[in-house]
Amino acid sequence: MIAILEAGRAGLLSKAHWLNNLLAGVIVGVVALPLAMAFAIASGAKPEQGLYTAIVAGGLTSLFGGSRVQIAGPTGAFIVILAGITGKYGIGGLQIATLMAGIMLLLMGLTKLGGVIKYIPDPVIVGFTSGIGVIIFVGQWKDFLGLSPAAGAEHFHEKFWALAQAFPGLHVETTLLGGLTLAVLWISGRILKRVPAPLVAMLIATCAQWQLEWDGVATIGSAFGGIPQQLPQFRLPAISVSEVLQLIGPAFTIALLGAIESLLSAVVADSMAGTKHDANQELIGQGIANICSPLFGGFASTGAIARTATNVRNGANSPLAGIVHILTLIGIVMLLAPYASLIPLSALAAILFVVAYNMSELHRFGHMLRTAPKPDVAVLLITFLLTVFGDLVIAVNIGVMLASLLFMKRMSEAVGIERQAHDVVREELDDADFTLPANTVVFAMEGPFFFGAAARLESALEVIHGHAEILVLRLEKVPFIDATGLQSLWDLLDNCKRHKTRLILCGARPNVFEKLRRAGLVGQVGKSNVLDRIQQIAQDMSKK
Repeated sequence: MIAILEAGRAGLLSKAHWLNNLLAGVIVGVVALPLAMAFAIASGAKPEQGLYTAIVAGGLTSLFGGSRVQIAGPTGAFIVILAGITGKYGIGGLQIATLMAGIMLLLMGLTKLGGVIKYIPDPVIVGFTSGIGVIIFVGQWKDFLGLSPAAGAEHFHEKFWALAQAFPGLHVETTLLGGLTLAVLWISGRILKRVPAPLVAMLIATCAQWQLEWDGVATIGSAFGGIPQQLPQFRLPAISVSEVLQLIGPAFTIALLGAIESLLSAVVADSMAGTKHDANQELIGQGIANICSPLFGGFASTGAIARTATNVRNGANSPLAGIVHILTLIGIVMLLAPYASLIPLSALAAILFVVAYNMSELHRFGHMLRTAPKPDVAVLLITFLLTVFGDLVIAVNIGVMLASLLFMKRMSEAVGIERQAHDVVREELDDADFTLPANTVVFAMEGPFFFGAAARLESALEVIHGHAEILVLRLEKVPFIDATGLQSLWDLLDNCKRHKTRLILCGARPNVFEKLRRAGLVGQVGKSNVLDRIQQIAQDMSKK
């Protein structure tokens, strides 16, 4: 259900809840101001485009999303991807890719794929978020230190080396302003609990540069010419078929990461606010937001965990806070835009340092390294290293693939296939009179009969051929069977026929029995050899 309609039905849009949501929205709008500009600059866009993204996408997500308290806008997780797209295709290419990603997100929501995202395991998520944190941190050295690295570096190690070579030429005044911003962020975050630390730090650094007028300090004015004092304007981007084909991969990357980030943020909001989001509706809302954002000068948007948490902590309980947050941003743009030209880029870089630290989740990363099983640690490190030194999409894909293979290996090992002695079967049935024919071998399976367990069945049964007249395979504890499992039963049946062994399938659940029937196994084994209960074997023999 659309969150704002659900909130209305729950009575959360009534006057009694206005004040809390109003205050929360204003605070989140103030918090979003420096972050939106910083994320835009780091993504290769203009600072005002970050504000337009927060306004357009943030408002639409609040109106059409599936979480009552979700705050959307530009985020740190997108920086690496968007900067790469902007560098290769320009800001126009980024906006087209965003629009395409919005369509993909919308389709994902409409086709009910919202629940699939939660199956991405923790080692993969922690690995790539930590990797993104490292890339953001290193990527901000240039503005924080006032460096002028050599152009042309594409990969992380090349950029790192270029920055290291440029380090002797750091700009002292720029570095001092960046250091001042970091200090204010640390101090104000501990003293001024109700005032957004990024805003305080940015204002102090801006006032310092305004008073000192240090030469050579890059500001929004010197780098971008300031921020226009106007609302975002509708503009349809020029789209060609060749661009669409080139941008399918980047668009999918934006959609995948946007879906993961927004649903993670919604889960965090649920845990803090005691709500329950609609994952599919959240993807629909994010899709609408990303379709419209580039049409008004913005770029990719997703759920912002830090801003959403700030929203909840300040008393928000409905999408009204999200609407107030964008109205706050609009008011700031219309009234204070001329003063933004004084903001030092080193101050925004310092803010992104903190974002990178929070994203890296060092404590969680270290805890997983120390306590997780070795295969999970391997997935974590591989995903992390591929994110930093390779490509985020490749990192996520390989991480998920490795985690899936690891899961299947563990599942196959959890499948039990054991030979049961006749007295064990008798004790299980609690029937002292139960007997099985002589030269009868009983095997019991427990767990899903899928391709990962098929080889184990063949290995367990190969020793009995030629030594048994009757082979009983108990399937009571098999919840499902796949095509490979069915083929294994066909192979088993063929081997039994060659050795003149009677095969009896016993206790198959209705869903498993239906698959056996549709595969033709019931007919080939013979209905008399497909039994509901193992007791029927003794009854059948007594009749004979």
